[in-house]
Amino acid sequence: MARARRLHGWLALAVVLVGLFSLTVGATDVALGPALWKLATGEALTRMEMIVLWDIRAPRLVLGLLVGAALAMGGAVMQGLFRNPLADPGLVGVSAGAGLGAITAIVLAGAAPAWLAVATGDHLVAVAAFFGGWASTLLLYRVSTRRGRTSVATMLLAGIALGALAGALSGILVYISDDRQLRDLTFWGLGSLGGASWAKVLAAGPIILLSLAVASALGRGLNGLALGEATAGHIGLNVQWVKGGAILTVAGATGAAVAVSGGIGFIGIVVPHLLRLSSGPDHRPLLINAALLGALLLVLADVIARVIIAPAELPIGIVTAVLGAPVFLWILLRQRGMVDL
Repeated sequence: MARARRLHGWLALAVVLVGLFSLTVGATDVALGPALWKLATGEALTRMEMIVLWDIRAPRLVLGLLVGAALAMGGAVMQGLFRNPLADPGLVGVSAGAGLGAITAIVLAGAAPAWLAVATGDHLVAVAAFFGGWASTLLLYRVSTRRGRTSVATMLLAGIALGALAGALSGILVYISDDRQLRDLTFWGLGSLGGASWAKVLAAGPIILLSLAVASALGRGLNGLALGEATAGHIGLNVQWVKGGAILTVAGATGAAVAVSGGIGFIGIVVPHLLRLSSGPDHRPLLINAALLGALLLVLADVIARVIIAPAELPIGIVTAVLGAPVFLWILLRQRGMVDL
């Protein structure tokens, strides 16, 4: 426990350092150090420095921190809820529903009512992805709940079925899309923070922060569920509240994250594994550390995406997959004698 809490400080420090470094990286030669020196000496920043640092890099950094924290903590909560090391937020239908919503908005945007286009502006895809993720999660919760009790096993199986259905509907929309729409669909699916703006931060930030705050309070409940639902109930834990809170929290955080960043994989499944290896299975510090490490890794992946083929930019989902897949395979090989799947 003490080791896990000490990790809070080290991860927070690493997040600050990597965040400052990310503000200095980009296609232009605007650097954070000289800009801070100008501010310290009372010299005004140039218009280019203001635009690059405040309007482009700063919202991208904040959005990366929020998305990374949401995906990683969502993965930790799902693995605790399902008591399965392979669980991730996609199991509750958020990713599939959000993907279907985004694809629908991209392909059928021309048929959208005028009032909807005016209300959402340039954020129609993000809004559709968010509500698609929430709708699929609420449907899954309704299917798996009977007489006030939610069956985790039913939820897992229903999640697979709903994911397949959403994939089929997405396939139909992809089939009828044109070349421009196919390009947009491809890049959305690969994930990116390139379209970050303060408007997106203000839209997704409150939802993600509220979800993170609620999720951080689920640690004791998830520790109880690790003993089994019957035992957790006998020690005074309200199992139904924990399950419902976990599902809705993950839906909110992951839905908002996917809506503003597209499909980004492996953060939610790798980060909790790494932390359990280093600091143990206690969910109380694990959930906070997961948010910090997820934010750190996603910002670092975004830096790599910006510099590896500069001045062009690689989709961040490719970077997380290239880095996360080998790490996940290493974890599986290291634990194959202990993991019973």
